[in-house]
Amino acid sequence: MTVQLSNLEHLPNYQITERLDVVYGSTVRSKHVGKDLFAGLKNIVGGELTAYTELLEESRQEAIDRMIVKAEALGADAVVGLRFSTSSIAQGASELFVYGTAVKVAPIPQQQYQNPPSDGYNHSSQNVSTQTQVEPDDLPRFNPFG
Repeated sequence: MTVQLSNLEHLPNYQITERLDVVYGSTVRSKHVGKDLFAGLKNIVGGELTAYTELLEESRQEAIDRMIVKAEALGADAVVGLRFSTSSIAQGASELFVYGTAVKVAPIPQQQYQNPPSDGYNHSSQNVSTQTQVEPDDLPRFNPFG
């Protein structure tokens, strides 16, 4: 099973069986001088700065990939509570940071609904099974900054 990611505090249709550890990934990127010049010109006329959009997308993916490597090393099935953070490191350089809680999960067995007979009669005395509502594992909120 590949490591699944969820920004929720649980993974839908799965029960968290074990909390492993906090995992994170980060990357620090700087702007390309040429792309920065074109972005400055684009600021005059307006519109999307596609060079920066691409840079951020690459940064997000690299940070996620690094986090997944750490989760796999712990034997995790999933990372829940996924969050992103950015910060300015130096003039023209920024860090993109992603973190979450590595967990082991097991699928929640799905019970089948039994349809009542459709003969027009009320069969309320029959025992009709219904799906049991399972609450997600109550995870504590994690603050990586203290």
